[in-house]
Amino acid sequence: MVDYRRSHTCGALNTKDIGTSVTLSGWVHKRRDLGSLIFIDLRDRFGLTQLVIDPKLIPAIHEAAAKIRHEWVISIKGEVFPRAQGMANAKMATGAIEIHVKELHILSSSKTPPFSISEEEGVNEELRLKYRYLDIRRGDIAKKLVTRHKAMMVIRNYMDKEGFLEIQTPILAKSTPEGARDYLVPSRVYPGNFYALPQSPQIFKQLLMVSGMDRYFQIAQCFRDEDLRSDRQPEFTQVDVEMSFCTPKEVMDLMEGLVKKVFKECAEIEIKSNFPHMPHKDCMEHYGTDRPDLRFGMPLVRLDSIAQNCSFSVFTDALKAKGCVKGLCVKEGASLSRKDIDGLTEFVSQFGLKGLAWIKKAEEGYTSSVMKFFTPEQLDATTHLMSAEVGDMILIGAGPGERINQGLDHLRRHIAKQRNLISPDDLKFLWVTEFPMFRYNSEEKRLESEHHPFTSPHVEDMDLLDKDPLSMRAEAYDLVLNGYELGGGSQRIHSGDLQEKIFQTLNLSPEQIKEKFGFFVEALKYGTPPHLGIALGLDRLIMLLTKTENIRDVIAFPKTQKASDLMMQAPSRVAIEQLKELEIKAEPTEITWI
Repeated sequence: MVDYRRSHTCGALNTKDIGTSVTLSGWVHKRRDLGSLIFIDLRDRFGLTQLVIDPKLIPAIHEAAAKIRHEWVISIKGEVFPRAQGMANAKMATGAIEIHVKELHILSSSKTPPFSISEEEGVNEELRLKYRYLDIRRGDIAKKLVTRHKAMMVIRNYMDKEGFLEIQTPILAKSTPEGARDYLVPSRVYPGNFYALPQSPQIFKQLLMVSGMDRYFQIAQCFRDEDLRSDRQPEFTQVDVEMSFCTPKEVMDLMEGLVKKVFKECAEIEIKSNFPHMPHKDCMEHYGTDRPDLRFGMPLVRLDSIAQNCSFSVFTDALKAKGCVKGLCVKEGASLSRKDIDGLTEFVSQFGLKGLAWIKKAEEGYTSSVMKFFTPEQLDATTHLMSAEVGDMILIGAGPGERINQGLDHLRRHIAKQRNLISPDDLKFLWVTEFPMFRYNSEEKRLESEHHPFTSPHVEDMDLLDKDPLSMRAEAYDLVLNGYELGGGSQRIHSGDLQEKIFQTLNLSPEQIKEKFGFFVEALKYGTPPHLGIALGLDRLIMLLTKTENIRDVIAFPKTQKASDLMMQAPSRVAIEQLKELEIKAEPTEITWI
């Protein structure tokens, strides 16, 4: 039997080890046959080491080495030598040494991979996902998974020192309303009934507060059947936290300390300043979103007071319809051509904006698409309000407030990328506070929770619950980093009566409350402490920590944006016998796999 146990990894050896006998095992990264010598770069997850095989010394080894191809798994024994004069490779940690092979064993052969493992060539992402195990071998994903592991260890150690207990909550749970769609699991024992995979451990962690486990955390797997984006997955991981007898400030301080620790330990990035706070209302007004990217300027500015007195009907009609007129100032944007502006107009059209008005400020005066509708004084007032200087350009949109906010938010980010206004090393954290308690669902004609129905109303707005619930603020807070929501939390309702009242406000009948949440409302009646918490998206945190814009890069085996697993070819049909046991009839959709 071959002894393939390693004495060292492929990233460990250096000039201090010269003269040492070693055993290495790994994959053939590259192979170069020069006739007189064969060179092999041997790879494991720790790095690369150059092997040298001399046929004059041991012909049998040379014969075996001649058969070897890329990605074969081998084990060697040999001696560490310095590389020849001028042949050192400073780009490799082991670049000053090489191993003169004395014994070689082929442990496993390999088919030719569908893409190069050793070359940094671009590969279609679908192909990479189909052969994810090979994609990880290429190194970049592996490095991110190492960072993910380090971050999880930092989080666990930090939370332990802060007195928190890591407690695992169930995966098979109960389907509840007021969230994204659940993934359902049929019960064989109780036909026609279903478990739901947890969208979060929310109810369980609140019940832990009722139980007296007053400082809980968990690195939790969660599941949501929702439309996907580059920063979302149907199954994801979050750092779930709940605390009793604490204030929102204490939670925020705790999370700031945690995030700073993770960036320091995993990326050697020192974050010294405290994270600023901004009310939700101000975020929407000045940035059009509750997760603003603060790495660049271009805040949105309301121009209603000027627009209502101009003669441009697009503006005045929008205001009559209770919409708004907002603009943003592009510094040195006067150099943009008409073709450039048309491109920006086309860009915002996908968000429902029918057009963009523009004003350029030059030494000699203004040029504008709405020049004839504005007096000189109104143009002066507009550029003053927008803090526009000579050489700048103002872009203006008009329409329903929600549509304008969404369109100009995306436009602002789009322009920042186009004009290289974002430093890749810049980190702009923000606490968004004072979220609305409710939003109105116009399709179902009822109120919905802005966060979730267990969020406590702002103490100053309690009297609005019966007369003006849409004006209520919640004791909720989100942590935002560079335009991404990193996590969200809130003060929870700890009164059974208030929780029932909130459910009723959300148009849940007494029967629905009892069916869906009866156990929870009952628990709140047994001496529930004031409690609050937060959940940070671990995948998104690692995505930002490793400076990638694709969340799939930091997950070992992710799904596509259509929630499919190309490697396992899931979801898939199951045997008729399994369905019969579950008493389920199904007509599966045909799936075409690459």
